[in-house]
Amino acid sequence: MTEQKLDLRAGDMVEVRSAEEILGTLDERGQVDGMPFMPEMLKYSGLRFPVFKRADKTCAPGGGRWHMLRLTGTVHLPGVRCTGEAHGGCEAGCLLFWKEAWLKKASPNPVEGVVRETDAPGDLSTIVHATRVAGGPGEEETFSCQATEVRKNSPELSPWDLRQYARDVRSGNVSVGTVLRFVIVAIINGIQRLRDGAPYPYIQGKLKRSPRELLDLEAGELVEVKSKAEILATLHVHENNRGLSFDREMVRFCGRRFRVLRRVKQLVDEVTGKMVQTKGDCIILDGVTCESDYHFLCPRGIYPYWREIWLRRPGDTRRGPELPLPRLDRFLDRVFSWMDRLQTPRQTPCEFRLDGGGSRPCSRAGDAGRPEPIGVSCSPRSPRSAVGRG
Repeated sequence: MTEQKLDLRAGDMVEVRSAEEILGTLDERGQVDGMPFMPEMLKYSGLRFPVFKRADKTCAPGGGRWHMLRLTGTVHLPGVRCTGEAHGGCEAGCLLFWKEAWLKKASPNPVEGVVRETDAPGDLSTIVHATRVAGGPGEEETFSCQATEVRKNSPELSPWDLRQYARDVRSGNVSVGTVLRFVIVAIINGIQRLRDGAPYPYIQGKLKRSPRELLDLEAGELVEVKSKAEILATLHVHENNRGLSFDREMVRFCGRRFRVLRRVKQLVDEVTGKMVQTKGDCIILDGVTCESDYHFLCPRGIYPYWREIWLRRPGDTRRGPELPLPRLDRFLDRVFSWMDRLQTPRQTPCEFRLDGGGSRPCSRAGDAGRPEPIGVSCSPRSPRSAVGRG
């Protein structure tokens, strides 16, 4: 089907169309222009949301590296993430892609976030069958979802196509200051590569064998992310701890406190479509998503995955070994901290939860009255690197 153009911007109020309307937009594969509509999305029919960000681009793995892909007519809604029920219980919690054909503009007047029963939603077999890839007898189950399909059906976007950053500002995804920060870092890191220096922010492990520390954390517990210097002291020379990478996007959360959202035990590999089991401790923190400051301002908002050795319970005054940070890294930290204070703080939406007949009020201080979270970037940049070692 040809895309419907709404030219939505961040903050525009939309209503998710009825199941009947949405099913009528889908082709024989249950898709609109290569983007599948998944069974997990049906529960949002009839609900209103402000647009979180336009998804004019996204990141996806392939060929041993991450690619930027060009999308059109697609947006993200605040905190509306896949719950994995139709995909074997995948716990990745990806931010869902919404084609504009599945939405309509709505008035800004608030309404109850209540699940609406749809009358005779029609034949759901197409979107249900589309969650699996047909295989031979005895073959391992292979899943198909938005994350696995977007890389197959979207053209690659050069990170250095400057038009994308103009679109980011024009759509309201980011501020001019955020783009300026990205450009400054890109220039500095280009110079660093020419002189064989370390990129910013500095991430380099020194160990040949990663240490392990278990806290047996449970959902809802309050934790503090250790300092960057402490975390670096736990990393292998390949910048991971037992196979789980510590990404540059995670640095901004060091020294801050969050609640544990959940432990991750399994997720769908975006490249193969196979369900992979995580090994060892793998934690998601509430409200912590990738801002993509160092990954070309991708709006996808992947979850970072955390080892428990990178966290501590409040009140634990013990400090582990620390690795010294380069002078340039410390200087740029101060500069960008000052720049961030001059900008409007970026809001990270919690994951939207529908409980029973409606949504619960947000549990975060200062967020009363917002559509509820369940909590909710980017480490690892691929589910496979979340598998790690036990």
